[in-house]
Amino acid sequence: MTDTTTIPEGVFSHEEDGVLRCQWCRASAEYRRYHDEEWGFPVTDERRLFEKICLEGFQAGLSWLTILNKREAFRKGFANFEADRIVRFGERDVERLLADAGIVRHRGKIESTINNAKRVLELREEFGSLAAYAWRYEPAADTRPHKPQTGVVLGPSAEAVAMSKDLKKRGWSFVGPTTVYAFMQAMGLVNDHYEGCHAREKAANARKKLKKPK
Repeated sequence: MTDTTTIPEGVFSHEEDGVLRCQWCRASAEYRRYHDEEWGFPVTDERRLFEKICLEGFQAGLSWLTILNKREAFRKGFANFEADRIVRFGERDVERLLADAGIVRHRGKIESTINNAKRVLELREEFGSLAAYAWRYEPAADTRPHKPQTGVVLGPSAEAVAMSKDLKKRGWSFVGPTTVYAFMQAMGLVNDHYEGCHAREKAANARKKLKKPK
């Protein structure tokens, strides 16, 4: 068992394994798995990136745990977030999704996902991939806190505000600065694991090995 008197502010020791983690993931085992294996780790895969930005849009006004618990239903309903397939969705698909209790049944967010699928195809035409576009907004290392702890304001960053503005200009919806910054955190564009969290160094090492998309 970890001596809790030495735990840095913002992390906690889960009693079952004694591992130091960010406080926000303590609600369930799946939440801890998401924190340990996904959140903050760099992503360049097109499908996963589009899924992340769409689900962050659905999360607006809700808890991320709600979205995480519904993620498989979202994947099933939205053709595994393959943008090339979603662009073919029509009104019947909207009505189907509105009747799907497994997801968040919000017409505006459903229609936004279909719209944004079209917009992501446009980004691919211009930049080659959504990954190449998104990684253009990686913040400079010297602008990031070296030891993020509770009380340190981490976002929305200037880069998140800039990406949000650009996406809106390109016709995307549900991509405000807060949503975009959450996307940046989830895809590893920034590493916001608290100092002392066991995943912080792992995410940083994964970033060092990543070949940045161009």
